[in-house]
Amino acid sequence: MKKCKFIYLAMLGVFAVSTAQALPYDQKYWNQKLQIEPFRLPLPPVGYQVEYIDLNGDGKPDAIKSVTVNDTPILWLDDDGNMKEGDIEGDMINDCLLIDRNKDGIYGGQGDLIIDWVDTDDDGKADMQIVIEYPKKNTGEVWPNGHYMIMRDLDKDNIFNYINWNDFSLRCWDKNGVCDFYEDYSGQTMFMKIHTSTYDIKDLRLNWENPFLFYDEDGDGLTEMAIRFVDSPKIKDRSKPSNSYVNRQLEGRIDWVSMAVDLDNDNAPGNEFDFDFTIGFQGKGFDYTDQVHKVNNLRGMPEADKFFMDPRYRQLTEFLYPDHKSAKEMIFKRGEWSRVNFVYDEDDDCGRWERVEFYDPLDPFKIGWKNGGIDNNKQSDAAGDRGEWDMDNSGKGKLYVGKFDGRLHLYGAEWGCWRIDQNANYYQGWDRMWMGMDRQPGKFGTVKYTDKDDNGFFDYIEYDLDGDKKFEMTIDLKALGLDDRCELIDISTFKYKDYTSMMKKMSKSMWKNAMTAVQVAHKYNVQTLWYAKLMQALSVRQQYNNGYWLQFYIYKDLEHTFMQKGDQEKLKQLTVAYYSGNWKSMLK
Repeated sequence: MKKCKFIYLAMLGVFAVSTAQALPYDQKYWNQKLQIEPFRLPLPPVGYQVEYIDLNGDGKPDAIKSVTVNDTPILWLDDDGNMKEGDIEGDMINDCLLIDRNKDGIYGGQGDLIIDWVDTDDDGKADMQIVIEYPKKNTGEVWPNGHYMIMRDLDKDNIFNYINWNDFSLRCWDKNGVCDFYEDYSGQTMFMKIHTSTYDIKDLRLNWENPFLFYDEDGDGLTEMAIRFVDSPKIKDRSKPSNSYVNRQLEGRIDWVSMAVDLDNDNAPGNEFDFDFTIGFQGKGFDYTDQVHKVNNLRGMPEADKFFMDPRYRQLTEFLYPDHKSAKEMIFKRGEWSRVNFVYDEDDDCGRWERVEFYDPLDPFKIGWKNGGIDNNKQSDAAGDRGEWDMDNSGKGKLYVGKFDGRLHLYGAEWGCWRIDQNANYYQGWDRMWMGMDRQPGKFGTVKYTDKDDNGFFDYIEYDLDGDKKFEMTIDLKALGLDDRCELIDISTFKYKDYTSMMKKMSKSMWKNAMTAVQVAHKYNVQTLWYAKLMQALSVRQQYNNGYWLQFYIYKDLEHTFMQKGDQEKLKQLTVAYYSGNWKSMLK
C-alpha cells in the first residue's frame, strides 16, 4: 500500500512539473468567452506586471493599472486606504473600477464603464454600488445611450449589478431558470437608474427610476412587493428633438408609479418572482426633493478626479428619493393623480421582476407591439392578463371584489379587458421582448367589462370566446335586476398581510361558490366528473383559478340543459345566481 501511495505522489509531481513547464508566460485567466457565466472580472494574464500609482505622494499605492479580458486596460482606485503592493486588483468594499472599453487611454471617459463600491456605514461591506456607462460617442440622446445606476444593498447579501465580463455590458435581465435574476432584485433592496450619461444630467442627486423598491415582507430573501417611482424628464423646448436629454431634465417630481404585489405569497426558489397584480398612478404626482438620504464615504481622494470625465457623482453627499418607509404615504397622501391603471395576471405566468406589466386602454382585439391593441406595450403579456383603466381617477385607487365573478377589480374604471390565455401558453413578456413576434396567439378569447351607469362598478360584460373578434354573449347586470355595487377596498393603509388575507378570502369564497355550483349541477343531473381536474385545489391560487373556471363551465352546462328543456324561468334564475355569486338560490 505504501509503495502504491509513493508511486501516485510521484506521478502527481511529474504532472505538476510538466504542466508548469507547458504554461506560457502570458496564460490568460481561465474564464473568458466560455459557454458558462463570467461571474467575475477576469484577472490579468499570468506573469503580467501591474503598475502601482501613488496619487497623493504618501509613498503607498492608491491605484492599480492593469488589464483584463481582450487586453482591455483597467484602473482600480483605492478609496479606503488598504491597497498595498502585491495586490493585483482592488476590493469590492470601498474601491472604484474604471474600464477603458475603447482602449483610448482614458479610463473614465466616452465609451467606458465605471463601477464604484461604497461602504456607507463602515461595517466592512459595501452597501452601495454605482455603475456609470458612457456610450461610444456623445449623441445627447436618452435611451439607449449610457447608464447611471445606483444600487443599495439593504439586506446585506452583497449582490449588486450583474455585468457580462466578456463584453462589459450590463445584463440586468440575465437569470437562472425562470426568474432567478443575477441582478439584485430579490429581497429588501432598491436601485435608482437612468439611461443616459451623467454629463447630461444637471442634478446627479435625482434619477429617472427614483427609486425602484423591492420589499421582502416575510424575511425569506425573496421579493413580495415592488414599487417603481418615475421622475419623467420633461421636454423644455418642443422645437428640439424629444429624445435629446439636454432638452429634458429631471425636476424632482414623481409623476408615474407602479405597485406590484404577490398576493398569495407563493414565490419560492425556482419561482422567485410571482406578482399577481399591479396598480399604477399617473398625473402631476408629488415633489420628493425633501426626501433626503445622506451618503457617507462616496468621496474618493480628489487626486483621482482627473481620471473621470465627469467626477461630480464622487462628490455627492446625498441622494433624493422616497424610500421603503415613505413610499406609500407619498403615493396615497401626497400624490396628485389623474389616472389609475390596473392589471391582474389571470394566467399566473408573470416571472418578471418589475411587475405584472400594464395593458393599454386600446383595441381589445388587435395584437402585437405598437399595433394599437391592449398589449401595445412590448413588455406586456400577449394574452392572459386582465387590464382595467380609471382615466379620471374617480375611484382614487380603491378596489373591489365583483359579485359577478368573485375577482378583484379597479373601482372607478370606465372599462376593462381580459384576454384569455387559459393554459398560459404565451409567457409574460420575455418571449416577446427577445424572441420576436412568433410567440403570440393567432386566436384568443376576450372578455370586456364596462361601467355603463358610471357609478364606479362594472355592470356590462361582453364575451368573445370563439376568437372571431365579435362579442357573441352580453350580460347586463342592471337588466337582470342585480346591484353592481360592492364593498370598497382601500389599500392605502394596507400592510402585506392585508394583501395576503384579501387573496385568501377571495380564493376561499371562489372555491366555496364552486363547490355549491357542483351541488347545483348534481341537483339538475349535470355530470361534473368531466371537470375532475378543476375540482382539485392544492393552493390558494388553485382555489381562485379552478374555482372560477369550474363555476363557469357548470354555468354554461346548466344553461345548455335548461335551453334544451325550454325552461326560460330556470335560465333567468341560473343567470341571476351565477352573476350575483349566489348559487345557493338554485338549491331551494
